[in-house]
Amino acid sequence: MSIKEIYQLYQQHPCITTDSRDCPEGSIFLALKGESFDGNQFALSALEKGCAYAIVDNPSVVAQAAPSAAEKLILVSDTLQTYKDLAREHRRQFHIPVIGITGTNGKTTTKELIATVLQEQYNVLFTQGNFNNDVGVPKTLFRLDSSHEIAVVEMGASHPGDIKTLVETAEPTCGLITNVGRAHLQGFGSFEGVKKTKGELYDFLRRKMEASGFEEGMIFINADDADLQQMADERGLILQSAYGTGASDDIIVKGEVVSCAPFLHFNWYIHDEEEGDSAPMLVKTHLIGDYNIYNMLAAITVGLYFDIDAEKINHALQNYVPSNNRSQLDVTEKNQLIVDAYNANPSSMRVAIHNFQQMQVSPKMAILGDMRELGEVSAEEHQRIADMLADCKFDQVWLVGDEFAHTQSAFRKFHDAEEVKAALREEQPQGYYILIKGSNSMRLYQLPELL
Repeated sequence: MSIKEIYQLYQQHPCITTDSRDCPEGSIFLALKGESFDGNQFALSALEKGCAYAIVDNPSVVAQAAPSAAEKLILVSDTLQTYKDLAREHRRQFHIPVIGITGTNGKTTTKELIATVLQEQYNVLFTQGNFNNDVGVPKTLFRLDSSHEIAVVEMGASHPGDIKTLVETAEPTCGLITNVGRAHLQGFGSFEGVKKTKGELYDFLRRKMEASGFEEGMIFINADDADLQQMADERGLILQSAYGTGASDDIIVKGEVVSCAPFLHFNWYIHDEEEGDSAPMLVKTHLIGDYNIYNMLAAITVGLYFDIDAEKINHALQNYVPSNNRSQLDVTEKNQLIVDAYNANPSSMRVAIHNFQQMQVSPKMAILGDMRELGEVSAEEHQRIADMLADCKFDQVWLVGDEFAHTQSAFRKFHDAEEVKAALREEQPQGYYILIKGSNSMRLYQLPELL
């Protein structure tokens, strides 16, 4: 069957499940495979539980099925590719703006902020949680319905070609790269590999720009980021809506940090060479970290592009409260916690430490976990972080994981989160501002309940 024929079946049964434990009556089961599972093994069970059809890529499943079940099995060459192709076909039914977002750091926060701003005026579909890979992006697209007026799709990558695959599925009409940094180097091979892969969003938007006669393909770009500007200019992306804190006349939305003690407060204004700059507008956020000004300015720029007025934008940003272990402040009975424990790489770790150092609070304690997937440069990057910490003079520093264990430093070291939890139960630190950051696999998100 062709994708269009399968999609016609989907229109009759508009629910796709990839979990044989969740098979709504009349849905379509799609047999995905992973390192430790093969959905083909559960296709017949899914039909028995009420699925109307099952999409499989193992011919033996069809060959061994009873005739009544076999007629409900759809054999394809690759179920994951079919899933993506079906999602693209579904996305094409809706002629709405689709904003693609990727980047090394800040893409989830930026996605949340952009969606929050756009919701002031539109019904917005946006990526939930961290569904930003080749399974998560189709899941997001299948949630599109006729009520949605705009979509915000986050796209993550850990290997070359990942973003190319995702943009060809989501087909964004505009987009942004938050930044490019040294992350997932084990998969990308080098920083240049990171830039090339993230730049696949720009590649797609350039083609979109040319095919639409410059009606689509807009990029929202941090003009302070030389890497991003170079990447855009190399591709001839002339549809640029720029934001930043610098002095460039190309910047449309300019901002400056007012304070960060601990929450970010900043001013922003619209720069216009001909009509003059607008009056500065103050935004008092619930985010920790002056680095979040770029995420905020990105959301402002997108909001203005889609004709949302400044008062509504400010209302959205001032009322956004993070709840995803990113740049959030948790006040407990004992301590005040800066929880950024979802992910970590050298660039995000450095800005988090720098921001913590700049905060006019005391005493300070940092609990930092290993940064994963750095490949050959892992030892070097962890030592750089340890050296930076030595200059910060925090009251306490606890380092967690095998990579930090091998650094030349005098800080207290722990094998894993379980060892840290045992120490916290025994010592029960109180009265501290505590920065908690590490790769998600280090499980430092389990610590706040003990602090």
